Amino acid sequence: MIRTTSARHIPTRVAKICTQQRHGNHTSALSLLASSTHAGRREFATGVAPEKNHPAPAASSLIVPPSIRCPVHGVDPTPLRAQINISNHRNLSTVVNEPLSPSADHPNPTLPPIASPSPPFQKILIANRGEIALRVIRTCRALGIKTVAVHSTIDVRSPHVLAADEAVCLGPAPTSESYLNIDAVCDAITATGAQAVHPGYGFLSENADFARRITEMGVNFVGPSPSAIVAMGDKITSKQIAREANVAVIPGYDGFVSSPDHAVEIAEEVGYPVMIKATAGGGGKGMRICRNAAEVKEGYQLSTAEAKSFFGDERLFIERYVEKPHHIEFQVLSGRNGNGELDILVFPERECSIQRRNQKVIEESPSVLLTPETRKEMARQVRSLVRNVDYESAGTVEFLVDEEQNFFFLEMNTRLQVEHPITELVSGNVDLVRGMLEVAASRGVPEEYLALLDGDDDGAIVRHSGHAIEARIYAEDPLRGFLPSIGSLLQYIEPETSEESDNIIRVDSGVVCGTPITPYYDPMISKLCSFSPRGRAEAIDILADALDRYVIEGVGHNVAFVSDVLRQKTFQDGATPTNYIPTHYPDGFSGVSLTDEEREELAAVAAVVGGWRMALLDQPPLPSATVPDDEDGDEIIVCLGGMFGEPFVIGSPSPESPSITVRPWSTSSEPGTSGNSARMMEIRIGGIDPTSPVVDVSIDGVEKAVQIQREDTTGMFAVKMHGADIDVLLMSRTEYELSKHMQEPPIRDTSGFVLSPMPGTLMSYAVEEGQHVELGQEICIVEAMKMQNVIRSPRAGAVAKIHPLVGSSLRADEVIAEFEKDE
Repeated sequence: MIRTTSARHIPTRVAKICTQQRHGNHTSALSLLASSTHAGRREFATGVAPEKNHPAPAASSLIVPPSIRCPVHGVDPTPLRAQINISNHRNLSTVVNEPLSPSADHPNPTLPPIASPSPPFQKILIANRGEIALRVIRTCRALGIKTVAVHSTIDVRSPHVLAADEAVCLGPAPTSESYLNIDAVCDAITATGAQAVHPGYGFLSENADFARRITEMGVNFVGPSPSAIVAMGDKITSKQIAREANVAVIPGYDGFVSSPDHAVEIAEEVGYPVMIKATAGGGGKGMRICRNAAEVKEGYQLSTAEAKSFFGDERLFIERYVEKPHHIEFQVLSGRNGNGELDILVFPERECSIQRRNQKVIEESPSVLLTPETRKEMARQVRSLVRNVDYESAGTVEFLVDEEQNFFFLEMNTRLQVEHPITELVSGNVDLVRGMLEVAASRGVPEEYLALLDGDDDGAIVRHSGHAIEARIYAEDPLRGFLPSIGSLLQYIEPETSEESDNIIRVDSGVVCGTPITPYYDPMISKLCSFSPRGRAEAIDILADALDRYVIEGVGHNVAFVSDVLRQKTFQDGATPTNYIPTHYPDGFSGVSLTDEEREELAAVAAVVGGWRMALLDQPPLPSATVPDDEDGDEIIVCLGGMFGEPFVIGSPSPESPSITVRPWSTSSEPGTSGNSARMMEIRIGGIDPTSPVVDVSIDGVEKAVQIQREDTTGMFAVKMHGADIDVLLMSRTEYELSKHMQEPPIRDTSGFVLSPMPGTLMSYAVEEGQHVELGQEICIVEAMKMQNVIRSPRAGAVAKIHPLVGSSLRADEVIAEFEKDE
């Protein structure tokens, strides 16, 4: 999908500013926005008069109860529709003002425009943050419902806060003092006069006490009843209810685990491997797979700590771990009609088997595993369970399915699921948030949704077509074991859907350029979804192209890892059990491995695009590489991996001729011999915008997206292509010959230390100074993004010194312990 644009010849000063923003003068778009839009609102929240030249709004409906008022920052609730216009970024008005309206080009039986005689509510409070809060706001805007955002002090300038009609600060950054503070949320409900509360997912979404309390306040909870949350939110009770509804369940212990020794006793009775799980949990938190008694004891301690941190409930249970299953789930939407009968919609299944540490990474709909017969029987059991619980609202029933189509009930999530966008994409643009609001207002499931059912028997599901895939984009470092990454988004540009195409790219995010990624909350940046009416293979290609166009700088992220998964033949064939990642990446992820042909293409593109961008950005010419002489001819040496990387000889890269040659360098290479063993290719540039790192190129007629990052005046920059991120250096032949006499920089020896692989908090030590430890022995536990991470010894030896104290904040690569020197 080449998006053709002409190269923009911008003034030199602007070009240099663009370069400075990429190389260190990272003025946040959000902070620039704040300086012009927050000045006038401080008077309303803090009593501080706005600065000169920034007049205050004429009126404000901001309500902040004195007990929970932000000490410093205030929030103007006025939507920023006309105020925000961030070049090259999706502006906030776009984020919140585009309802999931039906598309005339969508091949599914699409829904008619929303035609409710009146909105289900006048005002709702969204007890959440980030992308899910913006997702709810988008539907509320379409329905004419005013919204109230809540936030912590660290989130005061987050997009969801700026997008809502009103905003209330709950308290400091820790979740226990803000988003999990039920008293503060209830005070905000009372103060703003909200008629209903949408909890999103996570935080208080499956907290029955919260649902019960706001119901007792006379406020509608946009979700199931407290009794349904209790019944299905508790994993042990839900399995018992599932059995009563004749739903197949996994063998396990139907009780609470009281101690590590009790856990070992249960595990040996159930049979290894086992899964330790938090009874009140979800999202992969508080879960551990254990294959022996030692792992059970360790897993009990870690799962208990995570369950308490995430859910405030440290109870655990144990069940048999099904080997090589597929994780398949069914979205439901149910509500009572005018006759008091329960209408139940079962949507096409989602396959969520690409998981890391029990956290979903890639989801798709429908699954390639299920046969029509299995799908029908699973839908029938889903309906039986929903009826047995008397469940009203959106929810998800999850199963494990083996290769022989045997399936077992796993759990029911009594909330809107993270991956709900792919269900909406394949089901005719059904808006599940709207469905939840209508049900919560006692108006039942919308009639136009019920009309989408394919049949009237218990095995019927909503009609669907095409294929959708979702990738969760996390702030993490896949090259270091997927450890969390924190920092600010210094550059952030989301991919967009081509207006000429019936394919769809959907990005659900809660960030903009400048948004900080903190250790306090889940590290998910966005959900990137693709849809194709022509099936799974094309949906994979669309998502892969979108990943290459996704610009995220400032924090580590998993875009390259997701791209690599999509490249795997096993994934393309649909062989995706839940052990996919540990099976295909047993030693971890080491980067995208390009084929020889792809490396040649990358080198050729680097030579052509790199030279163009340097010229357009008014940089000095590349070091003699673009100034051919009689000795060097028209050749450029492109080193993939930097000065000491893999060299390629590129011939005749010029704007006038799209045809160039490329060949690997060899010690026998001589000037003028490039045509002997060289590959000829034709490269055309769709247009270069110096303000954007994304470039559309055509290689021998095949369209691709390329990113150029981290440019400097030495000829070094990074090229992102096919999911790979490779440093590139352009040189002349003479320069390359001279560079071979350079010595590579020495590698720092860290074998005598234990380093923290991530920023986080040191929770506990398992060793003492002077103690001898073995390879792989636990040294300490570091908590990051509320996950407990065991730091193990990289070698055997005696611990000479322990550096930070328990409770200390750690930087990435900070020394935790030091070994005694070997004699």
